[in-house]
Amino acid sequence: MRSRLWSLALALGFTGLTLLAACNTSPLPPAAFVNVIDTVTLYALDGTPLGTPSAYSMNGRRLVRTETSIVFDFAFNFDSLGRPVFLPSGAIRLGTGNANTDPGFQSSSATFANVTIAPTDGYEADKPFLAVVGNVTVARSRVQTCADGNTLPLYAKLQVLAVDVTARTIQFQILVNQNCAYLGLAPGIPDR
Repeated sequence: MRSRLWSLALALGFTGLTLLAACNTSPLPPAAFVNVIDTVTLYALDGTPLGTPSAYSMNGRRLVRTETSIVFDFAFNFDSLGRPVFLPSGAIRLGTGNANTDPGFQSSSATFANVTIAPTDGYEADKPFLAVVGNVTVARSRVQTCADGNTLPLYAKLQVLAVDVTARTIQFQILVNQNCAYLGLAPGIPDR
């Protein structure tokens, strides 16, 4: 009788540890990329020399020259009122027309450091987004194929640091989470 109780206790203990371990594991694969903050300068689409980057691709954190590629998430320009704007690809007719999956932006009332998780919806994808010095913005990339076969976007946070109307440039800090399916926007290795 005693050995049966001992076996039952051992089995229940093992089952409990297994369940506890299952509760603590993330459904995401381990993060492969460290979140880092970059400082980027883009040149306006209009009124700047060819050969200067006017767009940004979140996948790979790359500056893009729009005369050589249309593969980017957003570009920079000044609107008809002279205001600096980010142009998600849908605003310049390069998106898919799907506001739920095209690159987009949304404002954040939090400080840059306090934006630690990206929202998954609510992005403005088909019109210019006003780029105001000091404002914090959350961004979503175009969808891409992840290692597990899913097609998902990347997420980022950015803050405009300076706009030079004469040189027609914008400078911003940006943190892009390069880990597919991850929403974490804090520096370091994301855990979600």
